[in-house]
Amino acid sequence: MRIRAMAAAMALAAGTAFAGDDAATLKAELQRLAARIEALEAQNREMEKALGTQRLSEKEPELVTRLKAVEMQSLGMLKQARTVEALEGITAGLSLTTVAQQPSHAFRKPGTDTDGRFGNSQLNYRGDAFVTLPLDNIGDTESKIFAHVRFGQGFGLNDVTSFSKPNASAFRVTSLNPDDSVAILGQAWYQATIPLPFGGFKPHSKETLEINFGKMDPFLFFDQNAAGNDETRQFVNTAFVHNPLLDAGGDIGVDANGFTPGLRISYLNKTDKREPWRLSLGVFGAGRGANYSRFFSSPLLIAQAETQLRLFDGLPGNYRVYYWRTGQAPGYDGIDHHRSGWGASVDQRVGDATTLFGRYGQHIGGNGARFDRAVTAGAEVAGFAWGRGADSLGAAVGLLRASAGFRADSATVDADGNGLPDYGHAASGTERLAEIYYRWRVNKQFELSPHFQAIGRPGADGTARTWRVLGLRAQLTY
Repeated sequence: MRIRAMAAAMALAAGTAFAGDDAATLKAELQRLAARIEALEAQNREMEKALGTQRLSEKEPELVTRLKAVEMQSLGMLKQARTVEALEGITAGLSLTTVAQQPSHAFRKPGTDTDGRFGNSQLNYRGDAFVTLPLDNIGDTESKIFAHVRFGQGFGLNDVTSFSKPNASAFRVTSLNPDDSVAILGQAWYQATIPLPFGGFKPHSKETLEINFGKMDPFLFFDQNAAGNDETRQFVNTAFVHNPLLDAGGDIGVDANGFTPGLRISYLNKTDKREPWRLSLGVFGAGRGANYSRFFSSPLLIAQAETQLRLFDGLPGNYRVYYWRTGQAPGYDGIDHHRSGWGASVDQRVGDATTLFGRYGQHIGGNGARFDRAVTAGAEVAGFAWGRGADSLGAAVGLLRASAGFRADSATVDADGNGLPDYGHAASGTERLAEIYYRWRVNKQFELSPHFQAIGRPGADGTARTWRVLGLRAQLTY
């Protein structure tokens, strides 16, 4: 109305200010302008009415339809952006490991005489699903939650009297029927990463304090090794995956599924970024299975010092040494013992494709262990030389020395002519191991790894035949 009044006033003024044809022409132009303005006002009212609803209609002006479409697209993009922001930092993964193994001859089952044997091929699978969830920062402190679910079937060839076991990837809830596949919550722990010094400027921090607590796999934080640490992609025998005294020997004290609740504190120093170093201390539940009784009086204590050095023309290597003490280490005599020991884990690149590794473990206190010293060594070679850079070839050897107590007790013959229950032989010297594998990368998510193992003098029995195991591992990773 105001626009029309202004147009009328302008027309009247024009009629009085001009005479003749000029005045008539100006008046006509102003009337046409007023008519166009009135039409625009009508369209504007229709647009305002159409924009007042969320629905699209074919009767609406084209401009309104386009505006609503753009608005809907913008809202959709905003929703996606908010979803991405909510998921930022979350990582998840899934892996499936399948292993088939064939022994060279029948193995004797523990607790049976020489007529009780098994030696058929074995097949097992194991699945692992994990997720890492970042939490809101508390000041400069970053924190996250890690969860890991495991499931599987098949015990593999691990029901044998050797010190080491041929299949570290086997997983089964042994108290249930083998046909049952049960998923368990393997790990669920919290980690806080605190830059040091407290109250300092975080971007300039060269020191970090890490705190973990919850249910975890202690080998994630202790006794790591770049070339012998992952049974799903590297060596399969337990003696080459972790320190044999802790793993195969049982000093780690985890439950039957390989996990335990506990606390880990770690100090990392990156003042020299090329050669950082770390000190770690862990306190974990120990015992036979997940009972965890006497946790406060007899836990597993483990302390580790590690550093990265650059040797061989600047190639990186990791050097770790650690001490452990446990009050509930399982013994071959069925009794829990206090035991302590120390170990070392080393991996060093010596070329663009070759990494050497070695481990050593030794008991320095306690009884009840079947073997008290262990040394393993080997190498992993990437396939650059033969045009398969994503492939790897690995080889390792090891010695596990029977303890003095086990040697003495296994030589004691009972009324049935057998020695210790589950053994029936006199131990002496060492068990001797060797393994070789080739990991063939089919694609980014799928790998095949044939492997061969030889276990000489199994259980330190000098009269036993050498066991040879031929196997094939298939690994799916997403």
